[in-house]
Amino acid sequence: MGFFISDAMAQAAPPAQEPGIVGLLLPLAIFAFFYLLFIWPQQKRAKEHKKMVQSLGKGTDVVTNGGIVGRVVDLDESFVVLEVADGVQIQVQRNAIATILPKGSFKAIKKKIAKMEKTS
Repeated sequence: MGFFISDAMAQAAPPAQEPGIVGLLLPLAIFAFFYLLFIWPQQKRAKEHKKMVQSLGKGTDVVTNGGIVGRVVDLDESFVVLEVADGVQIQVQRNAIATILPKGSFKAIKKKIAKMEKTS
């Protein structure tokens, strides 16, 4: 081709081989790893949360995802009415309930707040 540059000769490519089952092992192993590490625990948590939300009843002390502590006053299929203070009620979606507190927790928190208000 040129006087200063020698021609490059390409080597012939080896014949194509089919990967077979060995070629599927790595993608399957990666999928199994991600399933066990991320998908399965998330499904388990979602199932437990759904069961917890369905078990709500009047008088249950709860904490919302926003950190609001209250007692369930009324509920329907989609929403829950929480009493957060004497005479103060808010309405939240059922799915916004993060955890159920032990019985009497809300009353203890109200007493603690009342005590703090008296001292200040």
